[in-house]
Amino acid sequence: MAQPAKAELLAVYLDRRPALVRFFTARTGSADRAEDIVQDIYVRLQALSDAAAAEVKNPAPFLYRIGGNLMLDSLRAGRRTANRDQAWTDTAGVSIDGIAVVDAPSPEEAAWARLKLDQVAAALEGLPPKARHAFRLHKIEGLSHAEVAVRMGVSRSSVEKYVSTVLARLLEKVGWP
Repeated sequence: MAQPAKAELLAVYLDRRPALVRFFTARTGSADRAEDIVQDIYVRLQALSDAAAAEVKNPAPFLYRIGGNLMLDSLRAGRRTANRDQAWTDTAGVSIDGIAVVDAPSPEEAAWARLKLDQVAAALEGLPPKARHAFRLHKIEGLSHAEVAVRMGVSRSSVEKYVSTVLARLLEKVGWP
């Protein structure tokens, strides 16, 4: 009794597998990529119905055609990925001496910064309003101690005490850095 068409196609695949790997290694320049393509050929063959497999008249060229299509699909996907990544870099980053540098922090850095900011905000809540205000003017708005003193209507030494009180509290509650 004759084998089903799909089983015959799989037998040709198994017989030709080493040649397929060599062929696609030469085409892609990578033995690993060739193995992936040949494995994907097997997956495609398994997905064929017996009726579809029966329509294949020349099994060996059919296997090479599937592999060639898979290789082209992979190249196109790689180009799309490269174009997408380049477009993202063009909008979200800068290039310094030909090296792409992204302005945005990594997700880990952003999460760490949010955690630290929450800790700083919690530490500032228990401080007197004048100390918080002096700290905000000096550290966030960038005013000197003398400018903060004028704006708040207090002495410069009071501003220094306010800022040092806040810094000591932050070091105690949040740590360094």
